[in-house]
Amino acid sequence: MKETLVILAAGMGSRYGGLKQIDGVGNHNEPIIEFTIFDAIKTGFKKVVLIIRKEHQEAFEESLVKKIRPYIEVEYAFQDLNDIPEGVEIPAERVKPWGTTHALLSCRNILKDDPFVVCNADDFYGRNAFEKIMDFFHNGISDDTYCMVGYKVENTLSDNGTVTRGCCQKDGEGYLTSIKEVMNIKWNDTHDGVLYEEDGEYKPMEMGSPVSMNFWGFMPSAIAKFNEIFTNELPGGIANNPLKYEALLPNHVGILVKEGKCKVKVLTSNDSWFGVTYKEDKPTVVAKIQSLKDDGTYPDQLF
Repeated sequence: MKETLVILAAGMGSRYGGLKQIDGVGNHNEPIIEFTIFDAIKTGFKKVVLIIRKEHQEAFEESLVKKIRPYIEVEYAFQDLNDIPEGVEIPAERVKPWGTTHALLSCRNILKDDPFVVCNADDFYGRNAFEKIMDFFHNGISDDTYCMVGYKVENTLSDNGTVTRGCCQKDGEGYLTSIKEVMNIKWNDTHDGVLYEEDGEYKPMEMGSPVSMNFWGFMPSAIAKFNEIFTNELPGGIANNPLKYEALLPNHVGILVKEGKCKVKVLTSNDSWFGVTYKEDKPTVVAKIQSLKDDGTYPDQLF
């Protein structure tokens, strides 16, 4: 197998205020994405696909890709607003692409034969997440059995604003039964509980609730399934919310599970996530990255 890492890196960074996917957080100006690729290489991944916007290719090549090409096969895929099914009209003022499922589908001619992981460019997951998914891939699972790494919700929050997470339910055997994208999750005022917004009102969320950080392990069969959902959903999504509708990968995984079209094993992690949702998150991330170098988890120079 040629296990492939697919990184979602086409976001516009509106809350962050810049191209956060390649903003340096390490002492040698390494972005989070570089640590993610380092971990993937160490656990045996053989190829990385970077999903970006076409206009950012030169920036990615100069700051990241030319360093990693000697160590792993690299391919670009471009998320394009115009890459939609025939007959669907794009609203005149639409600027944003169509979400994370749409981003993944930009790889549909690349991801044909081998298992692949999908993750975000600006989230730090840790090597254990890659090790767990690589073990899963090598366990002889069926083509319609996928996996995800889940984190405790309180280990995934920002101190600088609300976050969106895929909140998960699982059965007694550890398989996903439902997942729902929940927006505006945050600490409560005393920082000892978690709140989420529903119908304009903040409500408590149980501590320890498993959430998706968009770290998925898929088999090749997933692409056709997501393409079918996206194609069917897009016209209605545009009609209901022409400028902001997004096809979200966690929600679509949930649809496949509900319809019995796949099984998803929830691989749990007790690690703390960190990332740069907001510009104000950066100093905390810089300090955590340096501590991981200081304790020997990562070398001073990755590549």
